[in-house]
Amino acid sequence: MRLERHIEPWVFEVKSGTAAPGTSYTLYDRIGAGYAAVREIVAKVWIYIAIGIAVGAAIHGYVPENLMASIMGKGAWWSVPLAVILGVPMYSNAAGIIPIVQALIEKGASLGTALAFMMAVIGLSLPEMIILRRVLKMKLLVIFVGIVAAGIMIVGFIFNAVY
Repeated sequence: MRLERHIEPWVFEVKSGTAAPGTSYTLYDRIGAGYAAVREIVAKVWIYIAIGIAVGAAIHGYVPENLMASIMGKGAWWSVPLAVILGVPMYSNAAGIIPIVQALIEKGASLGTALAFMMAVIGLSLPEMIILRRVLKMKLLVIFVGIVAAGIMIVGFIFNAVY
C-alpha cells in the first residue's frame, strides 16, 4: 500500500548493528543500553497507558453486564459495530476477557457480537493505539484501526449469521 511515508521518521533512523567496526559490547553494556531505552520509552507513554487502563477499568467495573448483553443481541444490525466501539477503550489480555465474554454470552449476547467485542478489546485497545501513535503518524494509525475494525466486524457479522 506504500504507506511508509506515514511512519514517524525516527523509526528509520534507528538501525541495528551500528557499532563502529572492531567495537564489541559486553552483556552488561547491552543490558544497560536496553534498560535505558526501556526507561526512555516508558517515561514518554506511561501516563497515557495509565489513562487507557483507568478508562477500561471504569467501563469494566461500572457498566452492568445486563446492559451490555441487552445491546449485544443478535437481532440488531448495529450490535457488532457497537461492540467494537465499546471494546476499544477497554484494556485486557485474551485470558482476562474470556470470562467477560462467557458471561455476556450466558446473559444473551450473540456469539458474533461477543467475539467482535473480545477482538476489539484485545486488538484495538486504547493503550495499544497510544503506543502505536509513537511509531505511526495519525493517518496510518487511522488506516490501521479502520482495517482491523472492518475485519473484526466482518467476523462478527459472519458468526451472527451462522450461529
